[in-house]
Amino acid sequence: MKTIHIIIILILVIAVAVVITTMTDSSTYSDFGEAARKPGKELHIIGKLNRAKPIEYDAQKNANMFTFYMVDEKGIEKKVIYNNAKPQDFEKSEKVVIIGSMKGDQFIAKSLLLKCPSKYNDKKPSKFGSKKFG
Repeated sequence: MKTIHIIIILILVIAVAVVITTMTDSSTYSDFGEAARKPGKELHIIGKLNRAKPIEYDAQKNANMFTFYMVDEKGIEKKVIYNNAKPQDFEKSEKVVIIGSMKGDQFIAKSLLLKCPSKYNDKKPSKFGSKKFG
């Protein structure tokens, strides 16, 4: 075998290894059950804020401590600790995506993504009045 063939084979092996590594590290949405089975592993969890439980944030005590309760898409509820300021309009969010890992019985979020309700809706007005369009 020529040296060039060996180099090409090595490059292909390295490329395949890189592709496999990135595919196994890529995150998909998970749930609290999987997070509990894999403590310390960073996961993305999508869910809804439990408005019946308290949202704890006191900027005067600790501006970088925000806790709330979230229910994932499978109905499992966990306390979420976010070591950062509370996002504006957090209570109005429809869905919350948290990125972080489980520590004990709590989820430690490194970042939050909020899906707020749309100010636009699909409903058409029932009357246009006397105006004509088109």
